[in-house]
Amino acid sequence: MKNNRPSKRIAVVGGGLAGCEAAWQLAERGVAVDLWEMRPLVTTAAHVTGNLAELVCSNSLGGDQGVSPAAALKDEMRLFGSLVLEVAEAARVAAGSALAVDRERFSQAVTDRIVAHRLITVHRQLVTSLPAGPAIIATGPLTHADLSQALVEYFGDAPLSFFDAAAPIVFGETIDLASAFWGSREGGTDYINCPLSRAEYETFYQALLTAEEHPRHDFEETRYFEGCLPIEELARRGPKTPLFGPLKPIGLQNPGEGGRRPYAVVQLRRDNAAGSLWSLVGFQTNLRWGEQKRVFSLIPALARAEFARYGVMHRNTYLKSPRILTPSLATRKRPDLWLAGQMIGVEGYMESAAAGIVSGVNAARWTYGREPLVLPRETMLGALLHYVTHADPDRFQPMNATFGLFELPPELIGVKDKNTRRRWFKDRGVARLVAMLADSGERVARHAEHG
Repeated sequence: MKNNRPSKRIAVVGGGLAGCEAAWQLAERGVAVDLWEMRPLVTTAAHVTGNLAELVCSNSLGGDQGVSPAAALKDEMRLFGSLVLEVAEAARVAAGSALAVDRERFSQAVTDRIVAHRLITVHRQLVTSLPAGPAIIATGPLTHADLSQALVEYFGDAPLSFFDAAAPIVFGETIDLASAFWGSREGGTDYINCPLSRAEYETFYQALLTAEEHPRHDFEETRYFEGCLPIEELARRGPKTPLFGPLKPIGLQNPGEGGRRPYAVVQLRRDNAAGSLWSLVGFQTNLRWGEQKRVFSLIPALARAEFARYGVMHRNTYLKSPRILTPSLATRKRPDLWLAGQMIGVEGYMESAAAGIVSGVNAARWTYGREPLVLPRETMLGALLHYVTHADPDRFQPMNATFGLFELPPELIGVKDKNTRRRWFKDRGVARLVAMLADSGERVARHAEHG
């Protein structure tokens, strides 16, 4: 719902996915935005460019077809006119049922769209204190130490943290395609599959167990996020664990072996549109770079692979949001201060961007003196934000979009088929959100059903 007369200016601190979505939602509703981003003046342990919305881990934004939780969340985000999804679909690379993007083209396009908006002014400057006026803080899990300390002092609760990691990327021309095969568990040919025999897997597994890691210094007590475990941590949980994770062979047949299923498979996903870069799916790691080269070269198809980027690990911080936030993502202490993104305890690119949407919409509604939106718990995003703002703060941990956030309604009692239940939840969420947006006077963006 656009308004051609800018009202109060609102500051958005942080130019990641959440900050860009928040700024976009505000500007599209006629509110002038000052978007503050510290890069490239000040960088982080994970970023490599100065672009807005840089993807620092995987280039996959999760499932986009069928009835997965990620697809359900995206359907709801499209109703708000998500900038991130619109740009991602234009920068898509083949990845089966997942929405994966050419990361450089994606971040450059988001940057271009934000900079070009007549109501958004981008400031390349470090912010170390909470803005005095209305603002959205969306600085992410790598928030600068000074601003993090300002948040701690204001809210009176030290942030929590967990480890996150990125997988290595190899140059496509150095992959031994004679030792690999094309295929996808969904039936296409979008992935390069690197098979291992049982003996090759056991050699690889033992090398993982003994490989040297980067020191973690003062992070020893920090937890891992279960959805993004380093490959070496998976290996430490037992020899079969990686075979049920990133090396699972289920759904893949090697035509070079008479169509038989390999003992283990490492999948490579296209990282750019040209196909010159490929990432190791699920291989986030904290191994020393020399060890990554040594260990991952034990995968036959990667024996001579050259690495465009080695995997890295960093600490992600987040706040005890149940003590800090209302369901509209405004803070309890200041109704003109909103938080968004991974710093509030949502985990994942799309979850972060979706939180940015809600903060932006509600900041705009506050500007015009309207009641904030509290999304229904029957929606995927509403259920996620309810968890973030209502969980036990002393046991609070990051959360992805998941159907486990929903209570089982009477309509589904006795329904055994998982996909039937998921479709019901997904359709209900979209219907409830469409009705709420219409009732609240918000424009409902074009909704394209994906799968």
